[in-house]
Amino acid sequence: MPTQDLRTHVPRASDTPPGFDPRRDLPPGFLAFYEPLHRAFTARQQALVARRREVLAAAQAGERPAHLPESEARTGSWRVEVPAWAQDQRNQMTGPADDAELVVKMLNSGAPGVMLDVEDSTRNAWDNTALGIRNILSALRGELAYVDKKRGREVGIQPSSTVIWNRVRGLHLSQLGVLGDEATCASLLDLAMIAYQVDRSALAHDLCIYIPKSEAAEEARWWADVFKAVARAKGWQDGAIRCMALVESHPLAFQMEEFLYHLRDHIVGLNLGRWDYMASLIHFNLADPAWVLPDRNTIPHDVPFFQRLRHRLVNVCHARGALAIGGMTALYPSREDAELNARALDVLEKDKRNESSCFMDGAWTGHPDQNAIAVAQFPAPNQGGRVPPLPTRTPDLRPVPEGVGRRTIAGTRAAVRTVIRYRNGVLNGRGASLLDGYMEDLATDRIYRLMIAQRTRHWTETPILGDDGACVAHTPGLVTRLFNEELARLIDELPAGKDLGDADTLAEARRIGEAMIAGGFHDPV
Repeated sequence: MPTQDLRTHVPRASDTPPGFDPRRDLPPGFLAFYEPLHRAFTARQQALVARRREVLAAAQAGERPAHLPESEARTGSWRVEVPAWAQDQRNQMTGPADDAELVVKMLNSGAPGVMLDVEDSTRNAWDNTALGIRNILSALRGELAYVDKKRGREVGIQPSSTVIWNRVRGLHLSQLGVLGDEATCASLLDLAMIAYQVDRSALAHDLCIYIPKSEAAEEARWWADVFKAVARAKGWQDGAIRCMALVESHPLAFQMEEFLYHLRDHIVGLNLGRWDYMASLIHFNLADPAWVLPDRNTIPHDVPFFQRLRHRLVNVCHARGALAIGGMTALYPSREDAELNARALDVLEKDKRNESSCFMDGAWTGHPDQNAIAVAQFPAPNQGGRVPPLPTRTPDLRPVPEGVGRRTIAGTRAAVRTVIRYRNGVLNGRGASLLDGYMEDLATDRIYRLMIAQRTRHWTETPILGDDGACVAHTPGLVTRLFNEELARLIDELPAGKDLGDADTLAEARRIGEAMIAGGFHDPV
């Protein structure tokens, strides 16, 4: 697939649909509110994205991320203030904002926090994003409802103290069609669309934003300036917008304290977005054969490259008064499969207990049945007074993954199958799909694409084994064969299988998936 064709199918810039008229189809007065923000911040966003590309290129040439020199962020006595309404975040349930039924179920689950997402678990297309923002606004007003077809009744949001967080699209993405042919920053647009339509006096707490995909402390300055500018444009006081931020890129792992410092007037805590972090870890170490990761589902949750980052994140957050939140457990419970359900809840309990033992204050889940188990693993309301000791303030965050997991042709085949199925879901309107018991979103799709890429690059130095224990040559020809075989199996399973679409969308998903890998298209899109 030519590069331009590939960018059309997996664009960094989402476009509006044909016939879209921003003056007619956006909220009245929004363009006048938004254009000054765009002029002030989109050029800065584009410069930050360009800097990201430079850092990645340098890493793949051997100059990998490292801790920053000491500064006021390290040596100063500054603190983060966590509001009373955010003190308990032992479970933050997360899911796509464009699914109204799921949003209502999450908000009625009893989880201390719920994160409504228009990023990784929502398809990056205008209709999905716009629907997600409408659902967010309706949820913030307590008005969102869905029709329970089994029971023949409408179900709405029950009153609770749940904190509603809203994840906007990342800085790496742009939006077309809102300001003519001029691209604007997707993060800025999503935030402005929410803030412009919110009645702050009706909110139970400050407007809460989840920041995704950050890669440098300098980006926190951009967010802090944006929060202040949006608040002032709305006539709110500084600090009216609160945030949490995901640590899901390898460079940011070395700059967490500096990131907190630049956002100290707004931020509540950091979250270890471990699936995106795993993808980023591969991406920044793609040239190193020692970093060929094992099959994804054989990597233990306490593998050193995660565990050291957990300890460092908790140390940074708790030393400064911020919350430290753990990641998502991908294996989902099932109300139809008792064996899968028992295994999923057992994995969940062990995973969250490990995060709690690292002194984290909470974690992410994605299913209402996970809430009680997740919350039970964390002391109430948080562990903010506990700072884990570290041997050094600048630990090695790149311990090579030796002696863990397995590297097998079966793992490569599973990766190929998931890449096809995930992209097929995207082509059919879904940003996240439940596949064989695992909730797979853009982060896990990216992991699998990168795993296949590194195996084809390094299989001679880091063997990938077949069923007989012999090394399997991971050539581009093998990858093509695996894509063809898995596509054929998926088509044979239709319509009995659980995949959306038909043979045509599966074939297109297969074509795009292999082309992204072969073309080195590893960005989170």
